[in-house]
Amino acid sequence: MPASLIEGDSLLALDVGSVNTRALLFEVVDGRYRFIASGQSPTTAFAPVRDIGVGVHEALEDLERVTGRAFFDVDGQLIVPSSPEGNGADLLAGTVSAGPAVKTVVTGLLNDVSLKSARNLADTSYTRVVETIGLNDRRRPDELIDALIRAQPELILVAGGTDGGASRSVQKMLEVIGLACYLLPEDKRPAVLYAGNKDLTDEASALLGKFTSALQFSANIRPSLDVEDLSPAANTLARMFPDILKRHMKGIEELRVWSGGKLLPSAYAQSRMVRFLSQVYGAAKGILCVDLGASAASFASSLGGQSALSVFPQFGIGENLAGLLRHTSVEEIARWLYLDIPLEAVRDYLYRKTLYPGSIPATKDELAIEQAVARQALHLATQAAMPAFPKGLRAARRGLLPYFEPILVSGGTLSRAPTLGQTLLMLLDGLQPTGITTIVLDQNDLLGVLGAAADANPLIPVQVFVSGAFLNLATVISPAIHNARYGSAVLRVRLETDGGNESRMEVRFGALEVISIPSGVEGRLMLQPLQRADIGFGPGRSGTVKVVGGTMGVVIDARGRPLDLPTDPVRRRELFKKWLWTVGG
Repeated sequence: MPASLIEGDSLLALDVGSVNTRALLFEVVDGRYRFIASGQSPTTAFAPVRDIGVGVHEALEDLERVTGRAFFDVDGQLIVPSSPEGNGADLLAGTVSAGPAVKTVVTGLLNDVSLKSARNLADTSYTRVVETIGLNDRRRPDELIDALIRAQPELILVAGGTDGGASRSVQKMLEVIGLACYLLPEDKRPAVLYAGNKDLTDEASALLGKFTSALQFSANIRPSLDVEDLSPAANTLARMFPDILKRHMKGIEELRVWSGGKLLPSAYAQSRMVRFLSQVYGAAKGILCVDLGASAASFASSLGGQSALSVFPQFGIGENLAGLLRHTSVEEIARWLYLDIPLEAVRDYLYRKTLYPGSIPATKDELAIEQAVARQALHLATQAAMPAFPKGLRAARRGLLPYFEPILVSGGTLSRAPTLGQTLLMLLDGLQPTGITTIVLDQNDLLGVLGAAADANPLIPVQVFVSGAFLNLATVISPAIHNARYGSAVLRVRLETDGGNESRMEVRFGALEVISIPSGVEGRLMLQPLQRADIGFGPGRSGTVKVVGGTMGVVIDARGRPLDLPTDPVRRRELFKKWLWTVGG
């Protein structure tokens, strides 16, 4: 084993979010890596500062106050590696999600083949598609060039043609893109990622190389008609992301130099961690990570070597929040309210939050609105993410969230809820998981920086993950139920703990139940579904699972999938208050 792994290099991780910038320190304690402390500062990516470096320095100064450890030398330079006196850090990793979504043009040939794959590739990062060009586009070449110039994209994703397949159509598309880039001012020219027919890479280089801000190549995302492989292109796109951000924000280059050129988008770094955990633990059901952030909602999943990442800036609950109304309505958000609040108050909150994304709820009404928005954003993002999930995941039935174990969750709205019961209920309502799963809260938002640190030292993410830095919220059992009558019995439960205690429960359709298990105590849960309810073993099939006591024990959600809320607002609010009471909210 390398000496550095035995001695335990310290890690300093820097995460620049849309609202907050954080500096996190990881050290070896008693022979294992632990999360030690964090410093925080408001992000300075936007006006009037427009320099993320200011926020990074302030976050590091805050970390210095917390730890008593210096991270800058007398000349103001970051101390890497650490000094003999114990100042600074040995390794540094960086992630970033701040900044506006990157204006992106996707190009391909067939709508349901390469063009669809190009859109899926765009969804793996913080992008906003502003123009689409395909083989079936009826516009003349000059109209396509005009459209590209008007869009002024920062990024163009070029797909099309299977390897060794179509070439002439791709060449025509490259000529249009090249001429449009030539006509754009030099400081407005986009970066281009070519991920099409590999036989045309030389031609793409000749047509585009001189007229783009950066030209990168990756393996074909559609090497054959029936195969889509986004991983190499998504990796290349993640590496391009900091260069594109430099147009909007100062300080990116300094942060990238500090991190040894390995500054990653936060969502991509999280997906690396999920893929890494899936390989380490060999999860049979697949692992899901959900991050509900200010800049975007992101879903990273992995199963058996396959992985998927979907990033949705339109469902972020910060500066993009007013845009949420393009995908839903105030009425649909208000159905999640547990207080009687006028629709205009909900609408006003959305616009205020857009202007002040770092604000936190100051009243009960604002808290109720924030949590209602979180539920609807999670619901919309879940439906949008499911088509991209890895093949082979099982689900109780079409349209429901597949079985995952565990589900990792992060995001300010979720982690700062007044009670953990409120956090759990937001997740149950928004994600609507099925079967048997463990909900794990990344309360310190560590997954992204750990994913970025995996290259430097793969021991760090594994040891920190099992160190207690993550909170086991609950084991959740969510039966999928067909045609049951409200109030009828759908599940019998018997719990036996190692201490010899036994408890029994009959769960009725529409109920939300909590079974307390002391933290760390192990037990066996015997489940007998009724009325052909499916808890993951098949309709009506019983099973036994091992459980370990968590913060909220075992939660049984028999409210139905999909969740059907009453149309009467008074009855609906009464139910929400009852559910909140049940989970200790």
